[in-house]
Formats: sequence, C-alpha cells, structure tokens
Amino acid sequence: MNIFKRELRANLKSLIIWSVILALLIMIAMAKFSAFVGDSSMVAMLDSMPTALLDALRMRSFNLTTVSGFFGIMFVYFGLLGAIAAAMWGSDIISKEERDKTVEFSLVLPVSRSKVVTAKALAALLNCILLVLITWGVSLVAVRSYTPDAAFYDFLSLEMRAMFSIELIFLAMGLLLGCAMKQYKRSASAAVGIILAAYFMSVISSMQKNLDFLKWFTPFKYYVAGELFRTGQLAATYLGLGALIVVVCVAAAYWIYNKRDLYI
Repeated sequence: MNIFKRELRANLKSLIIWSVILALLIMIAMAKFSAFVGDSSMVAMLDSMPTALLDALRMRSFNLTTVSGFFGIMFVYFGLLGAIAAAMWGSDIISKEERDKTVEFSLVLPVSRSKVVTAKALAALLNCILLVLITWGVSLVAVRSYTPDAAFYDFLSLEMRAMFSIELIFLAMGLLLGCAMKQYKRSASAAVGIILAAYFMSVISSMQKNLDFLKWFTPFKYYVAGELFRTGQLAATYLGLGALIVVVCVAAAYWIYNKRDLYI
C-alpha cells in the first residue's frame, strides 16, 4: 500500500498534465463545432473531399453538424492520447527505479518483486481510470449548451469504455517494456513508437481494403467510432482479443522482472 500511495503521488503531476491536454482538446473542438452545428454547407464541403482522406480521418461515418457526429471524430484523439499516456505510465513506473538509482531501496523492502510490480501497476491503472473519468466529465460539461439527446450520452459512455479498453492494452504493453528492456532509458520511447506504428497501421488498413487484415494487429481498429455508433456495443471478438493481449503482456512482465538482473 505504501508503494501504491508513493506512485500515485509521484505520477500526480503527469495525470494533471494529461488531463489538461485532453480538456483543452475538448474545449477547442467544441469551439470549432459551433461553426458546424446545423450548417448543411459544411456537410457538402466534406463530401467534396477525397474519399481516401475521409477514410483516414474516419469522417465518413458521421454527420459533423451533430454532437454525436463530432464526438465520433474526436474518439480518434481520445484513443490516441489515452494510449500514449497509459503506455508511458506503464513503462516509466517500472523503469524509473533503475533510471533514478532507487531500485536498490525497493529491493530491500520486505516485499517481493511481484508485489512491487503489482503495486506500481495498480497505481498506473488508477491513473488510467481517472483520465477516462476526467475526459468523460469535461465532455459532459462541454456539450451542455447544445442539449444533446439520450442517444448521445449512450454513445459517449460507449466511447469512454472503448478508450479505457485501449488504455488497458497499451498500459500492459508499457508495463512489459518497462520490465523487460535492459536499456531502461528507451522503454518509454519504444512504447510510443509501438503506439504510433499501430495508429498508422489502422490508418493504412482503412485506406486500402486489401490491407484490411492489419486490423487484427492494431488495437485502434478494435474500437472504431463508426462501428460503435452503428452497433451500440463493443465487439465481443475484439474485447476478447484485447483481454488476451493484456493477460499475456502482464504475465510476461511478471515473469521477466522476477528473472532478470536489475541495474543498481
């Protein structure tokens, strides 16, 4: 519990920064939305844009003159920023002990390595939950003046659950990198590199139908806002695949961290 509380305090500044970034993103987006709402000429302008570009930006599934449509586009940014934050928390919360030369102190505590990893992982998980709740809360406040219908609130709830699922996947990947990489300075950059590769893979698979098989290798295709809006639920297949990735990454992280030499 002491390790858990220590990590929460240590990562509070990071949580605040990411929360501010997402809050500003939502506020700026809603300011732009005021130019779209109820304006049919905006729809005609979007229809004139290249199809490939609309597919890459996931803009073909939504009417941007509605609140639900605008937040459908925003989900791409929620997922991407949430993934980066989660991966960096997962990797840094482990590797920083070696970076800051405090790992020796952690090892003399009357707890096993597994308990250290568990406490740190739970602290990072709580940060992910709080980031989703803050994003959700700011979104609700930002749309109040547009009096959205019940369908919007259901869709926003679904988006936030999808955002959390994406965070869990990349948190687990980041945790694995933090536990496994001997070059601890590179774990965070490696995590971000994997996220960007996964995102561009999702963009490419959206633009080229013959590359649709890539959707199985990128969590950003597991939760596509257009499909969430159309079906009203998270796909069980992708939920299962995401859960498998999380379990494998976390299990590997524990096994590797208990076996490898730590740099004191």
